[in-house]
Amino acid sequence: MGGLNTDWLTQLAPAHAPPPPGWWPPAPGWWGLALGLGLLAAALVYRLRRPAVRLRRAALRELKRLETGPNDDVRLAGELERLMRRYAIAVHGREVAARLSGAAWLEFVVAHGGTELAGETGHALLRAAYGSPVFADRARWLKGARGFLKARR
Repeated sequence: MGGLNTDWLTQLAPAHAPPPPGWWPPAPGWWGLALGLGLLAAALVYRLRRPAVRLRRAALRELKRLETGPNDDVRLAGELERLMRRYAIAVHGREVAARLSGAAWLEFVVAHGGTELAGETGHALLRAAYGSPVFADRARWLKGARGFLKARR
């Protein structure tokens, strides 16, 4: 072994590590995450600030107040009818909802989610709302009003 140098490790360059990675620019995954979070925040703000959503929430809060409110059936019927009418005018427009009365109003309510108010239950609600003594089915009135207010447009 004549030409072999046993001290060959000393001939290598000194060991050094690459420089640590900087914090800027972020990796593409972080850009994607930032973009996704920004879009999610914008969608959430849009959803919470939409007038239709705020209107529906306010109407449902009013309905909840009526559920725990007065035991007077005539007063409850009047409040329910006014709440549904205000909501219908705000959502569907004055031209569509304000001119409806009686059976046409009930058909409109039933067609837009208030299925519990179909038939005699709805007519009883209207008669009670305008002062006539009727058999009050409060549970169905409230359920019908809730269905009308929760229906998607």
